[in-house]
Amino acid sequence: MADRHNRDLDRIPAPQPDALPVPTVDAHAHLEIVTNEAPDSDAVKQVLDDAKAAGVDRVVQVGYSAEQSKWCVAAAEHFDDRVLAAVALHPNEAPVVPDLDADLKIIEELASHPRVRAIGETGLDYFRTPPELRKRQQDSFKWHIELAKKTNKALVIHDRDSHEDVLSILLEVGAPEKTIFHCYSGDAEMAKICIDRGYILSFAGTITFKNAPALREAVKLVPIDQLMAETDSPFLAPMPNRGALNVPAQVATVIRAIAHERGDDLAELANALSANAERAFGSFNS
Repeated sequence: MADRHNRDLDRIPAPQPDALPVPTVDAHAHLEIVTNEAPDSDAVKQVLDDAKAAGVDRVVQVGYSAEQSKWCVAAAEHFDDRVLAAVALHPNEAPVVPDLDADLKIIEELASHPRVRAIGETGLDYFRTPPELRKRQQDSFKWHIELAKKTNKALVIHDRDSHEDVLSILLEVGAPEKTIFHCYSGDAEMAKICIDRGYILSFAGTITFKNAPALREAVKLVPIDQLMAETDSPFLAPMPNRGALNVPAQVATVIRAIAHERGDDLAELANALSANAERAFGSFNS
């Protein structure tokens, strides 16, 4: 299932971390890029088994294209107590797909599936999208927001170099009740705005990077019931293995880093993050 987004298959996986004291959730992963295999393959099962051994027994598999979103749904169907799906066109996909309306129709159809619990990842990415394509990207974001509200599902936001416009569009259109900033990349001041609006902030391995003191300040501010942890695997492996192939097991490393910054008890934090994920996405067993 590797595609033009995939720059990572040749990397060596990060070493298996020590297990968490209680089971928890990786709130955002791309298993099809990690494995480049079918959704019901032994390779996907092995990644999930490795995650479970690290105390990460559930994974949210997140979509970024029409075709890959179908993969997400199939994985959630096959691993029906361990994987839930999110479906969407990534903000870097929306401006360049040959037939945007056709792809959005597929996403809308997939969104009704009972194992699809979120619309995402959608949002804005001004790092990769030139100014002349941003209107198309913004329109796609608004469409996905409305779909999340219509289906009463969580919204998973990708926000890169576009904080102000993302926040503005959420106000303009009206954010869904469950709005999640995946791989939160803002500072403490933006975190305060998101917290006041009731958004959920999900932190990834970037919180461990030496050049990310703003993230470490932001995570200290987030009420525990508005907090999530994720890998965004295969990207963004946490330190000390930055540059390795990231896998869902590494959310254990991310959670340890969050606990250290906040002064939280590790077991209590992992348990709270699990509860937050199930509150946003629903039960993995139904």
